[in-house]
Amino acid sequence: MSRFGTIARRTFLLGTAAIAGGVAFGYYQYARALPNPLPHGEGQNPITPYVLIDQDGVTIITPRAEMGQGVYTTLAALVAEELDVTWEDIRVAHGPPDQAYYNGGLMSHGLPINDYERSGFQEMMIEAMTVVPKMAALQVTGGSTSMLDAYEKMRLAGASARETLKQAAADRLGLSRADLRTEAGAVIPPDGTPIPYADLAEAAARIDPVTRGIELRSQDSWRYLGQSMPRTDVVAKSTGTATFGADIRLPGMKHATLRMSPRLGGEMRHFDASAAEAMPGVERIIDLGTGIAVVASNTWLAMQAAEAVEIEWGPAPYPESSAEMMEIIRAALDNNPNSTLRNDGDADEAPDAADIVLEAEYTVPWLAHSTMEPMNAVALYTGDALELWCGTQAPVLAEQKAAEAVGLDAAQATCHVTFLGGGFGRRGETDFAVLAARIAAEMPGTPVKTIWSRDEDMRHDFYRPAAAARMHGVIRQGFAHTLDGRVAAPSVTRQSLNRVAGFTPPGPDKGHVEGMFNQPYGIPNYRVQGHLADLAVPIGFWRSVGNSFNGFFMESFIDEMAHAAGRDPLAFRLDLARGEHAPTAGVLEAVADMANWSGETPAGIGRGVAMTYSFHTPVAIAMEVSDRDGAISMDRAWIACDVGTALDPGIIEQQMISGLIYGLSAAVMGEISFAGGEVEQFNFPDYDALRIHQVPQTEVRILETQPHLGGVGEPSTPPSMAALANAIYDLTGERIRDLPLNRRFDFIL
Repeated sequence: MSRFGTIARRTFLLGTAAIAGGVAFGYYQYARALPNPLPHGEGQNPITPYVLIDQDGVTIITPRAEMGQGVYTTLAALVAEELDVTWEDIRVAHGPPDQAYYNGGLMSHGLPINDYERSGFQEMMIEAMTVVPKMAALQVTGGSTSMLDAYEKMRLAGASARETLKQAAADRLGLSRADLRTEAGAVIPPDGTPIPYADLAEAAARIDPVTRGIELRSQDSWRYLGQSMPRTDVVAKSTGTATFGADIRLPGMKHATLRMSPRLGGEMRHFDASAAEAMPGVERIIDLGTGIAVVASNTWLAMQAAEAVEIEWGPAPYPESSAEMMEIIRAALDNNPNSTLRNDGDADEAPDAADIVLEAEYTVPWLAHSTMEPMNAVALYTGDALELWCGTQAPVLAEQKAAEAVGLDAAQATCHVTFLGGGFGRRGETDFAVLAARIAAEMPGTPVKTIWSRDEDMRHDFYRPAAAARMHGVIRQGFAHTLDGRVAAPSVTRQSLNRVAGFTPPGPDKGHVEGMFNQPYGIPNYRVQGHLADLAVPIGFWRSVGNSFNGFFMESFIDEMAHAAGRDPLAFRLDLARGEHAPTAGVLEAVADMANWSGETPAGIGRGVAMTYSFHTPVAIAMEVSDRDGAISMDRAWIACDVGTALDPGIIEQQMISGLIYGLSAAVMGEISFAGGEVEQFNFPDYDALRIHQVPQTEVRILETQPHLGGVGEPSTPPSMAALANAIYDLTGERIRDLPLNRRFDFIL
């Protein structure tokens, strides 16, 4: 919960005027300072949004949501490194929803370019795209962009705070700021007597912050960055004191749940709530138009009552079965393409007589986010104001959409961001906040917690779309000569933007073909086309988005090409990467070294490899599997990534393993299927994930050769699926072109 309404007296908020501005074309030419969202009051003197110093110590304000990925730790380290405070003395809090906390890195993946090339023009365009989130107030946690956005501006926040505190001390002592130094949360004058930051806060708040001539610490003098730091959230999460959305308790609070149409987007024709209304403790049955909500004295009663409501549902606005949907997606491969974002050489070149020609088609199913904490939000509506408490990846959007739903302006809404019990893109949506607001609006003055049942959560997701690919390849003299790929799927970008902004963007959809068109492989004839397959199933951003299916398509086909050429699959990839992108070659060489890769495996053992470049980071994964009495065991995994600069190696390692597990879970057993227009999966027994004993022993190697930062939250998910499928091929001789794998193979349970 937010603590900003009760900030202690003599508070000092620091940073740099440029921090709330934007980075463009390599310098702060769009550095118009945005209003500070933190409140003013007696003894409370906010200057910029990121650093708060009061007599209780130092609080670092993070603009990004903590959903397990470690941003509360690494973002805090960016500031603490420059502020010169001891790690044990800092606190971390989430900033309020505000334009000042826009994510400048969010659009860096949106350009339809091969960003691994990083020409001067491309670098300029990537930097220019930081202006868009500023103008649109996109305070969003996603796209593996938190560090990309914060690396410079949050270090500047700490440095500006440090220098402003020194200036306040210099004014008090009649000295030059250059005569002073800082250490462990204090300014040290020449006589060595420390002046704690808290003693300087009031004076520092009265002067203009120092924003010019600031030098950031050199990398060789870092104390926190580049190290595996103790996580700032680990104690609270280990002791059960961390506050997630489901943990919010307010005086007089009521509890609600809902039932929406199991045929997504279908109408509710009629309902009879008489049985539910007769249950003691049930207070309201609310008609939501497309479903109902039950308000009761406790959540379990609300869920029981919701099940007691008899409802007649209308049909689904899409084909009733998964098979019918896949037919539409496959058929789209023959339609005119929406995009041709890579077209090197001549993919239509006729092969020579000695060439080897390959054709293959692949499919993947719909996938759910399956967060551990189901969707929930607490809302308090008073007629002229709306207050929300929830775990959200997009708090500004949540405020805007929830306020709009109850007839208020966005300025009349306040959202308090809690910890998130899993996000993966699902909590970038606003539906759970909007529905909570609508329910609370029926009970003005009473706080209402709306929590979805696991069934509702699983069956009313914004799913990763099903997709299909048709691949054509030509091998000449043992090398990849032509790769021609077509991808068909519903468009996540178009559907999501239509929900948020009410329009469908024209032009090529880069997200549709990412993970295939932008791979750092030097193939003479290399073409990738995207084909849109419109279906009314709700879809959204899922961990690694289009890379999640294109990584499987691309790296499965590259593996087929390698074997058709009679080549070792890792050496085959290295030949493609070495002349195209040195960091990609580096991660392939690293996994070869880690796994002692020889290209040969003994009977009963299978090894596979895959590499995907996504979110500015190349990741290579080698997998080892074995046959255990007819069941497949995932025994070993080796991951190599090149992130440019490893700000926290421990967190990077955790995220690489996390992405691997998420991808392997999807590859082995992930599937959302439809029958009669309804999702067939209800809960974790129907949509499972790998258990600890099934997870392979994993080793991670972090490389730092790229000149730019790479993301870490998502890039290991795309290659994980193909690495496993390729290892199973090595073990069994069966090539897998359709996921999930448990349709054809048994796995160790």
